[in-house]
Amino acid sequence: MANPESMSGGDVKITWLGHSAFEIDSGDRIVVDPFLTGNPNAPKRWQDVKCDIVAITHGHGDHVGDAIDIARKNDAVIVAIHEIAQFFSKLGLKVESMNKGATIQVLETKFTMVHAIHSSGISGEKLMIEGGEAAGYVIHGNKVIYHMGDTALFKDLELIGELYKPEIALVPIGDRFTMGIKEAALAVQMIAPRVAIPMHYGTFPLIDVDPFAFKEAVEAICPTEVVILNPGDHVSF
Repeated sequence: MANPESMSGGDVKITWLGHSAFEIDSGDRIVVDPFLTGNPNAPKRWQDVKCDIVAITHGHGDHVGDAIDIARKNDAVIVAIHEIAQFFSKLGLKVESMNKGATIQVLETKFTMVHAIHSSGISGEKLMIEGGEAAGYVIHGNKVIYHMGDTALFKDLELIGELYKPEIALVPIGDRFTMGIKEAALAVQMIAPRVAIPMHYGTFPLIDVDPFAFKEAVEAICPTEVVILNPGDHVSF
């Protein structure tokens, strides 16, 4: 894998926890989509996560993950689309409910919820219950970071890039349930971040793709630098 310390700086620290899970230290300590229990590549247990905010992109189990336990342990605020936030609120957790197109401030960080093309739903004991819609987040901290969530390619990614100018994009590449490499590379070209970090690949055989093929595809069409991390690696900007 590429050297995760190849970029200098220290305003924000991003740690990949495998799949779509990231720890982002940008003043507030944020964890996004903390799927650790059941994730064969997770570099730590949920008990070891320290955070102020838990952000959930959609209701599937490989994204909600250990959010409930992490939020309770840390007395953290969960940021989620309205339906998921209401679900967590009924469990006695602190939530900030929002919907697509909005920007809210949580502690010292602003979150803009943007569109993603994907399904959503929360797995109950016997059935799938309503989970609103899937989303992505533009996170405005010391750097502007776009966690795309699970999504297909869509033309309005250009508008997200134009409006919010994310410096760092966290991009799903695994195919089957999200964009594949070809589509993900085009998404990066449309968003035009300074750096792209691939995610949502390699966790299971169905999404076992080569991140270096993504890096090659991106760097063939745009100047964005692709930084490839192993689970547990971090990079500072």
